[in-house]
Amino acid sequence: MDPRQDPIDRNGLRPRFWERIPLTKLTPKEWEALCDGCGKCCLNKLEDADTGEVVFTRVACRLLDDETCRCAHYDVRKTIVPECVVLKPTNIAEIAYWMPASCAYRLLWEGRSLFDWHPLVSGRPDSVHEAGVSVQGWTVPEFDVPVEEWEDHVIEEEL
Repeated sequence: MDPRQDPIDRNGLRPRFWERIPLTKLTPKEWEALCDGCGKCCLNKLEDADTGEVVFTRVACRLLDDETCRCAHYDVRKTIVPECVVLKPTNIAEIAYWMPASCAYRLLWEGRSLFDWHPLVSGRPDSVHEAGVSVQGWTVPEFDVPVEEWEDHVIEEEL
């Protein structure tokens, strides 16, 4: 069946679209649905200028809601945080290297499958939190930590 003729569910998504449709062919709703709501991409990162190595910190963007792991002002985030990166099919090749290893966008871009805890697979939006793979409850607000102290909040394990 032609994916363009797939039935659309009540959320505006085609069945198991992430397994069959290239990232560049997703609808805007499908693209947004790939976000698992872990909040990891909203953690401030440090990049070594010499090696290019990127490490995550527990220091969260000022807009991250630590309880829901969602952006408090998603639709206008670039206005409030101009350095916020808006991930799109057209820029994922340049950005994927610093996305969390568990990120659906990165996994699919690398040709891998989503984890069982991903809400699209589990069918439950809280499965990412239940699996313990979100940042829920353990971030530090960026306004509480001076930039020069972010290194004190580096996360050692791979995200």
